[in-house]
Amino acid sequence: MFPFIRLGKELIKFSSARPITLDETHVSTHICWPIDIDFYGELNNGRTLSLYDLGRIAMGQRVGLLKALRTHKWGLTMAGASVRYRRRITTFQKFTMKTRPVGRDERFLYIEQSMWSKGEATSSILYRSAVTDKNGIVPTQRVAEALGHPDWNPEMPEWVQNWIKAEDTRVWPPGT
Repeated sequence: MFPFIRLGKELIKFSSARPITLDETHVSTHICWPIDIDFYGELNNGRTLSLYDLGRIAMGQRVGLLKALRTHKWGLTMAGASVRYRRRITTFQKFTMKTRPVGRDERFLYIEQSMWSKGEATSSILYRSAVTDKNGIVPTQRVAEALGHPDWNPEMPEWVQNWIKAEDTRVWPPGT
């Protein structure tokens, strides 16, 4: 089940935090609870993705995206992800999550997130997200304007550009 109570806690916690720009990183702290673990006693990979949602939604609140979504009656969906796991997070272990937008193209926003514990990265994910309305994908220029950052269009890191190119070669629909 999605961690709605934790999401509510994050939204309340950061509702009075200073707004951040699209060039800043949202940082939040969490604990791996017994409901988050798999049978190896570590943070379940599916739950990891749900916890990453908490960081993205709270960051969206702080940059003004949630307000823009409501104002324009837009939706937000994930259109792709690349995950890397490197270290375990175990029951009751505290960890820090870092969430930051890394760039955009005409259709998608790219968001990098990472989890850290004891000074080391445990996992990271790159998300491709799309803002949508009844007509489909909203151009990211329109989104940037709605956020008050019409000129925000940083050059994406090479590794992000390489992932985008690799995704463009991926067969769709997938083979059976």
